[in-house]
Amino acid sequence: MNTHVLPSVITNPHYTQIGGDEGIQRLVDRFYQLMDDLPEAQAIRILHSPDLSQPKERLFMFLSGWLGGPQRYTERFGHPKLRQKHLPFPIGEAERDAWMLCMTRAIDDQVADAALRRQLTQSFFKTADFLRNL
Repeated sequence: MNTHVLPSVITNPHYTQIGGDEGIQRLVDRFYQLMDDLPEAQAIRILHSPDLSQPKERLFMFLSGWLGGPQRYTERFGHPKLRQKHLPFPIGEAERDAWMLCMTRAIDDQVADAALRRQLTQSFFKTADFLRNL
């Protein structure tokens, strides 16, 4: 039994609260749509390739485990090592804030429960701020 996976599944109910795979996919799709559509998001959009299919898939897999569901990302790629994988990209406050703008709006659009919206927004901010390297 892998004790590193089991506790997050038991202690993090967000996967179920957000609607499982379908809820996460809607969140990811909306996030990347906003990244494409919002002029304020250009600072982060230019850091991505024109084809967003791979980032969408990876974010979906990561969020599945991060929110307490199946550990898809870890099973396929190993530990996420978020900071290390984001080091090649210039991420300052402006990029963090652009990312958070897209994610916050996606959460507002896709998550009905106000308490869950607050929890997710706070958690995403902590992670996005941790990834700053400028």
